[in-house]
Amino acid sequence: MNGLAAIVRKELADHFSSYRFVILFALIAMVSLITAYMVGLRIRGAEGELKPQFVFLMIFAERGAMFSLVEFVAFFGPLVGLVLGFDAINRERNEGTLSKILAQPIYRDVVINGKFLAGVIMIAVLLTAIVLVITGLGLAVVGVVPGAEELLRVAVYLVVSIVYVALWLGVAILFSILFRSTATSALAALAVWIFFSFFVTIGASILANTLLGQAADLKPEAAMRKIAAVRQVVLLSPMELYSEATATVIDPMRRSARSFIPGGPLEALSMTRFSGPLAFDQSLLLVMPHIISLLAVTVVCFAVSYTVFMRQEIRSL
Repeated sequence: MNGLAAIVRKELADHFSSYRFVILFALIAMVSLITAYMVGLRIRGAEGELKPQFVFLMIFAERGAMFSLVEFVAFFGPLVGLVLGFDAINRERNEGTLSKILAQPIYRDVVINGKFLAGVIMIAVLLTAIVLVITGLGLAVVGVVPGAEELLRVAVYLVVSIVYVALWLGVAILFSILFRSTATSALAALAVWIFFSFFVTIGASILANTLLGQAADLKPEAAMRKIAAVRQVVLLSPMELYSEATATVIDPMRRSARSFIPGGPLEALSMTRFSGPLAFDQSLLLVMPHIISLLAVTVVCFAVSYTVFMRQEIRSL
């Protein structure tokens, strides 16, 4: 499309020269490195108790002082997308530069496509840099060279993380189109993030308790139905989808995407007989519905942003 490269270059230049991006990148990199270093020291201290082929992946899956790298990206990763996109359109509108851009031989869809593509590139650069630095730090601290399957798992983890953060970038761009005020769009995007990160899980538990009763008063079958109902509601949260997908991909010993696994006799027998690690393709097959769901929500969110932007009056820009 005519002008797409120019829009992407302009947006990348704005992002790389922005103090907020530098501060956000430095903060995320610092916390990630500290967490990886603490996990690496813990792994090296318990070296004799670990299987060498899984040590490298434990840098991403094991908890440091408070959380693992997977949990850290799941919780704080959306902030990267929100910061990159909450003023993508309304800032240009308020400064009067959007009408000047559209006065050039550049189509409207090029503007929205270029801004989203530039944001995705920034997200990919940030996450790739952090993963590479953590990989180097893990090699230096733990001293274990990862195998091909471990590198594949880390690569899938990186791709899923980029899609996950790009989803929140699309949410932020949508609110920057809907609201003229950058403060309003930022607050609306944060409200959506807080709702899906906290209140969906709390609301699912409250709803299940209201409809099905307290867990202590239920029979085992009813308790299992309650757990299944809570899980179905919780999976409406992108953070839960991402957490389950990445935790399963990054941990070969995890045999289910669910955080809760039934503990009946048959399940216990199955876990005993088949306690080995899952192959990479099997782990990927388990989380494929989660990945497709994240990708679909990202596409839908951007499609809504695209449609709203294209339908706005040119005089309102």
